[in-house]
Amino acid sequence: MKKWIRLRYTKWYNILRQGISKTNPVAVSILGICSALAVTNKVENAIAMGIGVTFVIMASSAVVSLFRNFIPSKLRMVAYMVIISVFVIAVDMFLQGFFPAIAKNLGAYVGLIITNCIVMGRAEAFAIKNPVRYTLIDGFANGLGYTLVLVLVAAVREVLAFGTFLNYQVLGDGFTTWTVMAMAPGGFFVISIFIWIIREMTRTFEEEV
Repeated sequence: MKKWIRLRYTKWYNILRQGISKTNPVAVSILGICSALAVTNKVENAIAMGIGVTFVIMASSAVVSLFRNFIPSKLRMVAYMVIISVFVIAVDMFLQGFFPAIAKNLGAYVGLIITNCIVMGRAEAFAIKNPVRYTLIDGFANGLGYTLVLVLVAAVREVLAFGTFLNYQVLGDGFTTWTVMAMAPGGFFVISIFIWIIREMTRTFEEEV
């Protein structure tokens, strides 16, 4: 009994570690880069997008896992799109109803979660092959890995671009803001630095041909 419990928790831990670091969606798998660049100019936007994507991954993957034995192989992608779109619409309506300012800032990128390769990838690579209990952990791990990178990038960009953190002034009036950090080139630069750091820490490199 103890051995079975230990094996189960070891599997859960491995799934969590894989999603957060070893196969981090942004830093290692290089997925979700477009949304990462678009919404990381402010920390609040990054948090909202991260939570939204995490919820969609967990919910859609759980549904896929639950019905994995009933989804025909030829219709899998269509089924994924329908399932994912339902939860994306729910997230969009929630943000518009309770956080209209953030919904306006995120714009079309909330709707584009439907085409986010992270969500579709976890459904095809993991959810369709595993039970719900592991699928939820995998979805949470990948969503958390995505969110952590977004928040770290946004923290750097917001401070340098606006002198604020979560809209609170943290730098004095004498600080010259870096306008480029509010733009896509600044996002590319910061994300590339974080990708390098995370890959160095996890020892994840491209194999030489």
